[in-house]
Amino acid sequence: MRQELKRGFLMMVVMTVLTGLVYPGIVTALSQALFPDQANGSLVTVDGRVIGSRLVGQNFAKPQYFHPRPSAAGSGYDPMASGGSNLGPTSAKLIDRVKTSVEQYRRENPGWAGPIPADAVTTSASGLDPHISPANADIQAARVAQARGVPIDRVRALVAEYTNGRTLGILGDPRVNVLDLNLALDRRFSRSPASR
Repeated sequence: MRQELKRGFLMMVVMTVLTGLVYPGIVTALSQALFPDQANGSLVTVDGRVIGSRLVGQNFAKPQYFHPRPSAAGSGYDPMASGGSNLGPTSAKLIDRVKTSVEQYRRENPGWAGPIPADAVTTSASGLDPHISPANADIQAARVAQARGVPIDRVRALVAEYTNGRTLGILGDPRVNVLDLNLALDRRFSRSPASR
């Protein structure tokens, strides 16, 4: 019995060292060496100050900025409360929230009377999605151009420049990172950094 306890204890120590120290250490070293930006959170720095991450959405509300998709994470884009709403398609609460989002989207983009892209009024599974669809960005381009006093063609060209295609050519959908696009707007059409 003592031998078995000794072997079990030694196995626990060996596995704790391997899986708790060695493996995480190797993975951390490799990720820092091969993918340092991603391993450190893909942080975005302006004038030496961290203003966000390319991986986590932010709530831009001013008319001169592109607005993100709605968030169900805490009070909005809270990485400590990541997660979807878990409301089903027949949920009255979800239907009311989407109706409210549709009304707000129409108020913010009064020149658009066509169908609204789903990502403009629904939350992502994490509630932290930093991307919008190119269709959503195209609709918002008129509002942004008017608020900034620039031709809409220049804003649409910037959207096209910041549109990412499918991953590996087949995975996911084309998308636009809202933070990157808004920072590009500030660089091209004004000097002030993105203030939501």
